[in-house]
Amino acid sequence: MELLTTQQLKNHIVGEGITVAAIMTVVLAAILAVVIYRLFLSNKGGVTIPGGWKFSWS
Repeated sequence: MELLTTQQLKNHIVGEGITVAAIMTVVLAAILAVVIYRLFLSNKGGVTIPGGWKFSWS
């Protein structure tokens, strides 16, 4: 590790983690919206969730 000077500390920009998390959240929401849309518009189908939960409709 190396100690930074005062000038280097002033130029240091943070926030990349927050940006990546925000982008991942938006992408996840879009994927979930598409999956839910396709599930509810299908005439018959089913979903199996880990843990033994099963949902089906026809």
